[in-house]
Amino acid sequence: MLIDASRRSASILRKIEWIDTHAHLNFNIYKEDGSKVLQRSLDNGVWMINVGSQYSTSQRAVEMAGKYETGVFAAIGLHPIHSGEEFDRAKYKELAKSNKVVAIGEIGLDYKLEYVLFREKQKQVFLKQLDLAEELDLPVIIHCRMAHEDLISELKARGNGLRGVIHCFTGTWTQAQKYMEMGFCLGINGIIFKMDLEEVIKKAPLDKILLETDCPYLTPKPMEGRNEPSYVKYVAEKIAKIKGLSYKEIAKTTTQNAKLLFRI
Repeated sequence: MLIDASRRSASILRKIEWIDTHAHLNFNIYKEDGSKVLQRSLDNGVWMINVGSQYSTSQRAVEMAGKYETGVFAAIGLHPIHSGEEFDRAKYKELAKSNKVVAIGEIGLDYKLEYVLFREKQKQVFLKQLDLAEELDLPVIIHCRMAHEDLISELKARGNGLRGVIHCFTGTWTQAQKYMEMGFCLGINGIIFKMDLEEVIKKAPLDKILLETDCPYLTPKPMEGRNEPSYVKYVAEKIAKIKGLSYKEIAKTTTQNAKLLFRI
């Protein structure tokens, strides 16, 4: 059941504690109960950005966000693993007319074995979407798998006209520094329960960290099964432990980071 925005928006604003900056409640896996998952998250003080990976999921993210007065936002983009599809700039630009669209994403480079064969096409599509982000003055949500050095080179070549986040960061501390020097934030999610990213988390300034779930993927411990935005608190708990900070400080600062970057 959808939230009655006129009755609930004030209470949601008061309760905001977290922003899941990378969710996929717009994916088919949530087709039957996505509205319930979304409402549960809002009721627990978790706002979210639902991120598109193709035109269809981007459109769905915008439609979902439009049903809520606040707390639910959208990002639109063509994921690198779908770079074989045509990037129709006009169609994405039309979607971006919605005031609920706060970023261009999920875009980037993916050099996993089955995708590396069309890396040049990935780069072409990626650069077109960076152009769109600059034109619309929107931040970018960047996916990068096994391609950090190429991605860093492409971003450096663009100069200082971009802002955004490196989603699901899995690189080295040296790579993290390069991204942050260019003004990018690091998106941290449940991957930290699978990979050793302690050095990056410990050394990165808190004002450069964003929380995300990447739901339905990367479910954080101690939860199991399908991930959801309300589980972002478990990511925060681990970050707090690694950095030796309070849970409340993680909540306050990462929420402020997201609000500033995405202008929400």
